Amino acid sequence: MIERYARKEASGIFSLSSRYAYWQRIEAASLEAMEELGIVPDGAASELRAVLIDVQEILEIEKERGHDLIAFIEYAAARMPMHGHLLHYGMTSSDVVDSAFACQLLDALDLVLCGAKRAFDSLRRLALEHKDTVMVGRTHGVHAEPYSFGLKVLSWYKELERNIGRLEEAREQLAYGKISGAVGTYAHLPPEVEARALKKVGLKPEPLSTQVVPRDRHAHLFLQLALLAAGIERIVLEIRHLQRTEVLEVEEPFARGQRGSSAMPHKKNPILCENLCGLARLMRSYVGPALEDVVLWHERDISHSSVERVIGEDALVLADFMLYRLVFILDGLVVHKGKMLHNLEALGGMVYSQRILLALTERGMTRTKAYEAVQKAALDAFSNGGSFKERIAQDQNVREVLSDKELEGLFSWEPYLKHVDTVYERCLGPSTKD
Repeated sequence: MIERYARKEASGIFSLSSRYAYWQRIEAASLEAMEELGIVPDGAASELRAVLIDVQEILEIEKERGHDLIAFIEYAAARMPMHGHLLHYGMTSSDVVDSAFACQLLDALDLVLCGAKRAFDSLRRLALEHKDTVMVGRTHGVHAEPYSFGLKVLSWYKELERNIGRLEEAREQLAYGKISGAVGTYAHLPPEVEARALKKVGLKPEPLSTQVVPRDRHAHLFLQLALLAAGIERIVLEIRHLQRTEVLEVEEPFARGQRGSSAMPHKKNPILCENLCGLARLMRSYVGPALEDVVLWHERDISHSSVERVIGEDALVLADFMLYRLVFILDGLVVHKGKMLHNLEALGGMVYSQRILLALTERGMTRTKAYEAVQKAALDAFSNGGSFKERIAQDQNVREVLSDKELEGLFSWEPYLKHVDTVYERCLGPSTKD
């Protein structure tokens, strides 16, 4: 992932020096397990752990060998005068690479989960702050009925809660490695070595591996990351819509000294949100290759390897970056309550059309006749201007069943939010009720 969309904490996990360090960790844990079982003499593991990694020297060996793990093994073994000949004893490349890759993914996923929980807290705070902030709800992009901005945020909060749960499930599915040999039969090392070694690095043995850990485990992660990205995009796309000049109900943070346009000084563009929408597209693109990686020839080929070297790093580093940018947006979000109320009333009370429709039917008017009366007043106001409230009050059929006072009482947003506390209690618990 390019530096522009990466935090060093995440990208560092996937650096070449880190990759070698994860390999060293797996090889050392395996040697230690073999020491405990009397397969190799004591001291081999500690000797390997003392080896200092020189990335450039390993790369020089790889140029000749054409195999990155063999280059690492030759480099490390040459610096283990007592036990170098025992390094990688009874193992195949995937024993090291797959187990190390699992550790890398888990460490990066822990950063993602940390960022997700920060966003979760930000959304909770925002939802509680704006529980009673009234705005117009929109369906199909068109004014519908009065709504609460807090409910909108609470919906985002609950989706992120589900996505955190999915990521935690993906973490459980990922926490598997293998040290079972060339085709997974433990021909040269007993299963006890695998169990002991993997436990030392926080992994569980794959119940039935071939030469590799099955890639459905990894595909599951990329699917969940795509869902996370979709959830982030849902939030920021809504902020973009609400920041449009004609709406202007919320705005993303705009720093002192920031410029919105090289040509137009008045511009404050929602570039952070637009950026996250674009990155969500990129995240979704990783799902297809991840699913295709599940299908390998026989007990293993390496068609998945090149894909994983790209998408493993990119997807997790990107998810980490997206979450931290999302938190920045949420914590600095500007909410224009007055503009929300202004927009709610902009159509002269049309958002109350269903209340009027129901009131007319409750008084005995047929639904068809009531609907026609309300719709006629609304369309006249749309087409010819003026207030919907005034036009519906001029309808003789309406005036025959509703008094001026009764009609006036229907043009109020408070009844639409009367059950907001119930929804909040359902989502956050009873402590959220005033």
